[in-house]
Amino acid sequence: MSLHIYDTASRSMREFHPQVNGTASIYVCGATVQGIPHIGHVRSGLNFDVLRRWLARDGADVTLVRNVTDIDDKILTKAAEYDRPWWEWAYTHERAFEEAYDALGCLPPSYAPRATGHVTQMIELMQRLIDKNHAYDVDGDVYFDVRSFPEYGALSGQKLDSVEQGETAVRGKRDPRDFTLWKAAKPGEPSWPTPWGHGRPGWHLECSAMATTYLGSTFDIHGGGLDLIFPHHENEQAQSRAAGDGFANYWMHNYWVTLSGEKMAKSLGNTVSIPAMLNKVRAQELRYYLVTPHYRSHIEYSEGALDEAVTAYGRVESFLRRVVERVGQVELRGEMCPDFVVAMDNDLNTPQAVAALHNKVRQGNTALADGDHDAAREAAECVRRMADILGVDPLSPKWNDVSAADLGMRQALTTLVDRLLVERQEARKSRDFARADALRDQLLEAGIAVEDTPDGPQWTLKDD
Repeated sequence: MSLHIYDTASRSMREFHPQVNGTASIYVCGATVQGIPHIGHVRSGLNFDVLRRWLARDGADVTLVRNVTDIDDKILTKAAEYDRPWWEWAYTHERAFEEAYDALGCLPPSYAPRATGHVTQMIELMQRLIDKNHAYDVDGDVYFDVRSFPEYGALSGQKLDSVEQGETAVRGKRDPRDFTLWKAAKPGEPSWPTPWGHGRPGWHLECSAMATTYLGSTFDIHGGGLDLIFPHHENEQAQSRAAGDGFANYWMHNYWVTLSGEKMAKSLGNTVSIPAMLNKVRAQELRYYLVTPHYRSHIEYSEGALDEAVTAYGRVESFLRRVVERVGQVELRGEMCPDFVVAMDNDLNTPQAVAALHNKVRQGNTALADGDHDAAREAAECVRRMADILGVDPLSPKWNDVSAADLGMRQALTTLVDRLLVERQEARKSRDFARADALRDQLLEAGIAVEDTPDGPQWTLKDD
């Protein structure tokens, strides 16, 4: 099975065919850098990082562009509220987002363009639209004429007569629904010179200009959050295609992270910031929590669900470390589990992919219990490959923070504990339950918790 993805524009599953074989071009709407990132913000970056890894697994050359919106009404409002220069406010929070992406293991984008660095391209795009009678200026403001483009509404399914996108009726504007490409300068606000006067760009114009600058007039995939379909992505597509660009061949949208049933957003006051989350759990555990659900499903954040994800990730990590301790180095190689491939090719079905990963962990634990080290190593190599695609491989340089000294101590501890567990298992087989319980209590007193599972007894170090 080849990769099939759900295309928002056609509202259907489509087989992915890149424009150029052996490559893939992806534009992802990045952050509007107005504040500290929360888990709702980074979900999009994580989802498209997994897509990128999956496309690149067999050597495809993937170009991923994730922009930075560093000029926007919200940024200007926040900077003024805190009496700080708008550019300093934007750059401070741009760094916070980059630190969050890096902390959670996102591969660096091929390009991370800032809106303020692409005003020339925006002016050129507006001129093309004006020349084709799809845009017009009114006292320094430039608007897109939505009625001039019959396909308007095709992406989102909106009907023009019922469109409401926050635009207002002003003198000289042809239709209240015409959206803003360029805003005339206001006192105290940053501005750039254009043929229509000084001003600053509208949000929708920014992304069209940056996407085509780095990926060309037509590219493979445009991604972003569900909330961007309308008006942002609808307007991007309209202005780009009206100018004569093919723009995106596929549209992919990840769903929200919600809290108490509402989209997580700063304006609602229900955010869970990345720095706060990383004080609760390790970065790889948070990433596992956010990439395990399907990208087209909502995540209802709860402490309980996060704890379950931490426990599940711990089982993967424990298995791989036990294999290393018993049979030596586990390489990142081997065949990908067929069930994992089928799941990922089915619109990145990460819940099924993670199920395949855990099934292989169970098989590997059974092999360890049976003393079949070759089978255990083979299972561990497969687990590493799957986990690497998801960006959560515990043995990767990113997440493997165990020193040589720690590893030596762990190996010694493993030898001692395993001997006691063998003795305990023999006591249970001979129905000497008092002896078995005494051995378990002895381990517990030493800070080692034992859990009897279908794959045999598993031990972990107790939390303080």
